[in-house]
Amino acid sequence: MIKLRTYVYIDSLQPQLAEYIATASQGFLPVPGEALLWVEVSPGMAVHRLTDMALKATQVRLAQQVVERQYGSMVIHHRDQSDVIESGRVILNHLGARQQDRTRCEVAWQEIIRGMTPDHTVLINRQDRRGSMILPDQSMFILETEPAGYIVYAANQAEKAANITLIDVRAVGAFGRLILSGREADVDEAAAAALAAVENPSWT
Repeated sequence: MIKLRTYVYIDSLQPQLAEYIATASQGFLPVPGEALLWVEVSPGMAVHRLTDMALKATQVRLAQQVVERQYGSMVIHHRDQSDVIESGRVILNHLGARQQDRTRCEVAWQEIIRGMTPDHTVLINRQDRRGSMILPDQSMFILETEPAGYIVYAANQAEKAANITLIDVRAVGAFGRLILSGREADVDEAAAAALAAVENPSWT
């Protein structure tokens, strides 16, 4: 039996998140403004069949596929939202599932740290090299979710809501992790948007 863990639709990929995804993408690179669908299933090997069906049914492009024993995820995108939505419908039909059958997102950790010290920011910047750099005296928001894939939607909504910098967006594995930074007021606003996003994930 295939379990639908994450099903997240993004109508308009934000610039920082698009660039971040591209740093790890092994397929066709997404660009800002495109629609995107992130699907995660268990067991992981099942993602191959779902990817094949989505690509054959529509004109979507495959940005990324991660296949682990326990979980498998796929990321497809296209400038035409209808293609992305249709590919999702094909996937759900094959699973005999609805969007509401996806695993409910749980927040494993959330925290805002204000007025970051130089020692702390330097260490974070050395650890997370795919995103941008956090600067001393900025505030930092950390969010962890289970399943992992929901963190992508949280990051996109946070970027829409406020002038922040994406530091880390990890959406593969047991838990997803988002780290963003900026001025205190912007981080507060972005954090609120990210939490609202995972409490009420997108629908197509």
